Amino acid sequence: MVKHWYGRKMDSWEMDLATRSTDRVVRPFDWGLDWTKDWPVDSPLEDAELRLRDLNRKVIANSKAFFDYRVPHDFRFDGSWLKFTSPVRTPSDANNTVHGRWFPAKPRWERGKKAVVLLPHWNSSPGQHVALCQAIAELGISCLRLSLPYHDDRMPPELTRADYAVSSNVARTIDATRQAVIDVRSCFDWLQQRGFEDLGIVGTSLGSCYSFLASAHDPRIKCNVFNHCSSYFADVVWQGLSTRHIRAGMEGQVDLDRLRLVWRCLNPVEYMEPFAAMKKKSFFLYGTYDTTFPPELSRQLIDKVQAKGLATKVVVMPCGHYTLGEAPFKFAVGYQIVSFLKRNL
Repeated sequence: MVKHWYGRKMDSWEMDLATRSTDRVVRPFDWGLDWTKDWPVDSPLEDAELRLRDLNRKVIANSKAFFDYRVPHDFRFDGSWLKFTSPVRTPSDANNTVHGRWFPAKPRWERGKKAVVLLPHWNSSPGQHVALCQAIAELGISCLRLSLPYHDDRMPPELTRADYAVSSNVARTIDATRQAVIDVRSCFDWLQQRGFEDLGIVGTSLGSCYSFLASAHDPRIKCNVFNHCSSYFADVVWQGLSTRHIRAGMEGQVDLDRLRLVWRCLNPVEYMEPFAAMKKKSFFLYGTYDTTFPPELSRQLIDKVQAKGLATKVVVMPCGHYTLGEAPFKFAVGYQIVSFLKRNL
């Protein structure tokens, strides 16, 4: 299909933004079975691929146990930053300390004990999403911006990008997702300890995937914002503009059909039943010209949520993945997110 001039302009703008980073590394493919040793599921199968397929089935069937954890007992808060030890241990000492930046609600507008945890996008820098956090706080809702696994101060010294969060190492990617979900849930423990009662979550891109999995397993989360969303994880990695280097490391070792089976447990659609059972309010936002999260994958997830009769708001922006963070689109998106939280939390 031939795109009209606006679609071509968006594609060109997306490509320009996506290729400004020159430090992407094509890493070798690995099933990563060492990363499964501490998971609360096991498999008797010896073949690496078949073992991971079996583990995925068991994770989905026993997801409550997979995303369960011990509440941290070392929350440290200095008024601006929250730190604690992640319940999920990894070989990286830096990654094992969780960091969250706190944006308290402005006293003049504070709307009771309301708070959200905000999860940025993959490879976000510490300064990104801060303006959105401040806008949320300005309207009376406190906000905790979480640094994702392998990001910011959690990044291992050998990296310049958060390559271990999503990579051609299959099981490590699953383990990073498990850690992200458990870290998020731990943040809600801290918020509850501080007396916050009405709790929500805001996730962008990879943070949106993490947010959906966390919300599907935590009844305390009443209100969701999914800024960029997708039904299937493997399809995004295989088709997306920003993950071409990951696909390059996988091609010749695995194809999309097989990758879907070893990354099934990362798919938001696999947890639709527990998510729908809690009757949460959700806001889904995606871009018509998104070449990182293909729009058809966003629509699939939204259709499944709406088929459950859940309260949802959907906004489709006339832009792509990267351009959603650029003017003028970022201002419209910020307004939509903040107004949704103000009305529904």
